[in-house]
Amino acid sequence: MTDFGADTSFAMAVEKLVEHYGVLLPESTVRRITERHAQQISEQPLPSKSWPKERGVAQIIAEMDGGMVPIMEPSAAAWDKRKGKKLHWKEAKLCLAHVLGSKTLHYGGTLEGGVDDAGDQLFQCAQAVGFGSQTQVHAVGDGADWIALQVADKFGENGEYLVDFYHVCEYLSAAANSIIETEAGAKTWLKTQTDAMKSGGLSAVLATLAPHVEAVELADALAPVRCCHRYLSKRHGQLNYQAALAAGLPIGSGEVESAHRYVVQQRLKRPGAWWRVNHAQHMLALRIRRANRQWGRYWGAQMMTVG
Repeated sequence: MTDFGADTSFAMAVEKLVEHYGVLLPESTVRRITERHAQQISEQPLPSKSWPKERGVAQIIAEMDGGMVPIMEPSAAAWDKRKGKKLHWKEAKLCLAHVLGSKTLHYGGTLEGGVDDAGDQLFQCAQAVGFGSQTQVHAVGDGADWIALQVADKFGENGEYLVDFYHVCEYLSAAANSIIETEAGAKTWLKTQTDAMKSGGLSAVLATLAPHVEAVELADALAPVRCCHRYLSKRHGQLNYQAALAAGLPIGSGEVESAHRYVVQQRLKRPGAWWRVNHAQHMLALRIRRANRQWGRYWGAQMMTVG
């Protein structure tokens, strides 16, 4: 029942119970039991985050990204809780880690927690796949400052952070369309700059952008070249694509961006669904537990409650 409720809407879970087991239960019962198990899982503490003594594996890939989840807050004054509710979006921070060359991913994440909690989740993911005192962590994410800061805080000299190359290309593409009038010319210019970024030519790219930087009076929305120049200038130490490519390390964060779709969005962003923030946090924990295939602890929590 909880497996169905974690994977589909509660109404569809009722249908699946009938289809597979011939058991008909009210939707409210399926929801209550699923959310109870999800809450138990969410409230389990993370393993110790002490620095490991073992050497560990040689290289771990770690990625982190944020995505928005629809949240509903009912009105405290309204008798009918369907009325007066406030709808907004809240960021779910998802992370993953795996040994270089392995396809076995370990996931973590938080919705209610802040950036430090997200960093703890990332550290736990790395520990789960073999992080040790001699392990090097290659972390990739978008240009959000909090991700880079958490990598530095949790892994110290064992970690390095690289800005997702696709995000850099987005800034360069906007600059290209502003600098070059023709579409073909803009594509050629963009290809030259992205090749330069991959070969360690950040300084050359900044020099190419500099003469075209818009006046400070213009808003950022009207100054794509200035935004691009500023974005790259602030991240000198996070754009070493040449070294990453030479070492066979990824330069994109596509794994965690895809994970947002099949771990978070598949259940928490269903059409018409709005969540109470605590229920969304619990469901996220349940979804992560399933994605990590931690069946023993996952089913153990259910048996403890149902039994």
